[in-house]
Amino acid sequence: MKDTDALKDRIFDLKAKRNAIILSHNYQRDEVQDVADFVGDSLELSRRAADIDCDVIVFCGVNFMAESASILSPGKTVLLPEIGANCPMADMIRVSSERKVWKSFPGYKEQPAFAYPHDFTLRDIRAQYPGAPVVAYVNTTAEVKAESDICCTSSNVIKVVESLQQEEVICIPDKNLSMWAAKNTGKKIIAWDGFCHVHDRITAADVEKAGMEHPDAVLMAHPECRMEVLKAADYVTSTSGMLRFARSSDAGEFIVGTEVGLMYRLRKENPEKIFHPLRKDMICPNMKKTRLESILTALTKMVNIIKVPEDIRIPAKKSLDRMLEIK
Repeated sequence: MKDTDALKDRIFDLKAKRNAIILSHNYQRDEVQDVADFVGDSLELSRRAADIDCDVIVFCGVNFMAESASILSPGKTVLLPEIGANCPMADMIRVSSERKVWKSFPGYKEQPAFAYPHDFTLRDIRAQYPGAPVVAYVNTTAEVKAESDICCTSSNVIKVVESLQQEEVICIPDKNLSMWAAKNTGKKIIAWDGFCHVHDRITAADVEKAGMEHPDAVLMAHPECRMEVLKAADYVTSTSGMLRFARSSDAGEFIVGTEVGLMYRLRKENPEKIFHPLRKDMICPNMKKTRLESILTALTKMVNIIKVPEDIRIPAKKSLDRMLEIK
């Protein structure tokens, strides 16, 4: 405990010295969330950081999140404490076979073999379905966002898809989120064959088992889960949506169908309520790479700077702006 407190004190001192803010995604380790100025969803954090007077943004998350912060705050220095903290799902799609976006991140070699399910690219699917707009989940690289027409989040994907005039829409990269959009819109969704390995592993059998163990609990599920799970859920929403629902619901017990890191904040904000993980192994190894030592090193040495080049940043920001313009 003393060592942890000493680390936190050093981080806070350096943070003040650098005029920095620390952002933590909801899936980060408990102690990382504790030192953060803001904890939340990835885009929510980047938007908040853009409005704050600071020189340095320390993003405790994975690579595409730090890229989003760089897209929205080009004049600020963005640090990713663990340069090898990648998102396998984001890396399942690339713009073209000539340019692999992961070359910017030395830690990519640590990723599992499924990072690219096949050699098909974003430009290939655009050519196959000419005229179909591309909706890019924010869980994508900056280069993919720049090549897309509009972005979406897990909470607004239905609204984004319905805002488009075309009847055929390409949704990338999460097939489960795409199927959720297809179920809730009248559009024909052309889904990329990507997935979040944490959410996609959950099955209907897991839901049944959790329901038997906690018969009075309300099931909240993230839309990155399979359709069989979403159909069985009482409430389908993003991590921020789960936090809001848990606060406002009259229920006293919940089964949480997302990465276990969210449990810390749910319990912290709702001490009188009970939360159970849908499966105890819903853990993202990349999200857990960041430690207090990582943050301290990044702030001390000012290393692991994420800077999106202007030729990618500007069109990527346009895709984000188009999403934000939807009422």
